[in-house]
Amino acid sequence: MDSEQFTPGQTSFDVIIAGCGPTGAFLAAELRLHDVRVLVLEKETEPASYVRIVGLHMRSLELMAMRGLLDRLLAHGRRRPARGFFAAIDKPVPPGLDSAHAYLLGIPQPVVVRLLEEHAAGLGARVRHGVAVTGLEQDDQGVTVELADGQRLRSRYLVGCDGGRSTVRKLLGVGFPGEPSRTGTLMGEMEVGVPQEEVAAKVAEVRATQQRFWLRPFGPRIYSVVVPAAGVGERATPPTIEEFRHQLRAVAGTDFGVHSPRWLSRFGDATRLAEHYRVGRVLLAGDAAHIHPPIGGQGLNLGLQDAFNLGWKLAAQIRGGAPKTLLDTYEAERRPVAADVLENTRAQTELLSTEPGARAVRRLLSELMDFDEVNRYLLEKITATRIRYDFGDGPDLLGRRLPDLDVEQGRLYDLLRHGRGLLLDRTAHLTVDGWSDRVDHLADPAAALDAPCVLLRPDGHVAWIGDDQRSLDDRLARWFGERTG
Repeated sequence: MDSEQFTPGQTSFDVIIAGCGPTGAFLAAELRLHDVRVLVLEKETEPASYVRIVGLHMRSLELMAMRGLLDRLLAHGRRRPARGFFAAIDKPVPPGLDSAHAYLLGIPQPVVVRLLEEHAAGLGARVRHGVAVTGLEQDDQGVTVELADGQRLRSRYLVGCDGGRSTVRKLLGVGFPGEPSRTGTLMGEMEVGVPQEEVAAKVAEVRATQQRFWLRPFGPRIYSVVVPAAGVGERATPPTIEEFRHQLRAVAGTDFGVHSPRWLSRFGDATRLAEHYRVGRVLLAGDAAHIHPPIGGQGLNLGLQDAFNLGWKLAAQIRGGAPKTLLDTYEAERRPVAADVLENTRAQTELLSTEPGARAVRRLLSELMDFDEVNRYLLEKITATRIRYDFGDGPDLLGRRLPDLDVEQGRLYDLLRHGRGLLLDRTAHLTVDGWSDRVDHLADPAAALDAPCVLLRPDGHVAWIGDDQRSLDDRLARWFGERTG
């Protein structure tokens, strides 16, 4: 139980999550690692019928490794080199990427959702499908959630993970400023009626000037097709195969004989960021908090990383003893990250323009990316391995994620599977006494670490560096609450 006033029996759940996409399912699992009572409400009755391929970037793959999920995902995906992410400017993979998972994993989004939901349910989360949130009221002790069938549920906290048209965000009255869509794009998977060599030649010709266009093979005659739309269009209205044929002829001079679509969709380049990620006991994560064009494949990854940041903090608030400001650090850390993603997608959108000035800038940036430092900087920005949270003054490693390392017990990330903090101690003289119920201690003088000791938060970010016990105790209290016992 948390330290707030709470009447037993008054609240059925600790947390209700609206939306069981990747963000909501992953958040539910993170909360269940700490025995938080979780209910996930998903308005859709059945999984999506289409099979959209998404890409998991390096940082998201690291998160999956930390929770023991990576092997399950690898079994359903295809590895691709970590290149060509920024505005589709394809350069060689830069040397020296400090990740054990320096690749892109292409994987069907429904598979990601299914595996994460199974993971959450296996940990004890309750998931209800076909249940839409239509209202909410909050007070000092909790949140009352109203469903479409009139049922009312009670929880301590509510998290909106219900997408770009988030009902929770609208009910909260949180502003969602930004820019509406200016251009539309069609995307789908379908069969192609011409030889692969012909497709490849025409794609190479068109992409010399039109970057918002591609056909990529996914199997015998099955292609992922992306082509600019005639206008913005309404995202909720799926395009027809005839619309694809028309646009392919307009852009490429041929419709490639496309037929038998598996799924068809359209998207725009709307860019918006929620004014707040938290109002009282209601929080937002994933697309409910930010939307942007899918350039660079950052959207799903950004939502997963929101969940990873929020889960342990919200759990600590519910368990009790959390530092008073801990939950506030969720917005303080994640909103600037989203703002940076919105900025880089705005820049990439401009670089995809066919206007002469934009094409000139693109050529210049392509030349600059021949420098490994520039290429690596942009790659790490897209893959979220460059993030540094503001934890105050200190070495550059402070606030950054620690890559997976060889340690005495195997791999570092294997020690983080239970969502606890970890002191990696090369001096073998420090202690986490008083916090051992929340923080593990590994004394390993041989650890491949360029620092005497580091304190890792449950999300793998370095919260402290040093070798002084008093300084360590201060940071333990800051992130994990007061000493007990």
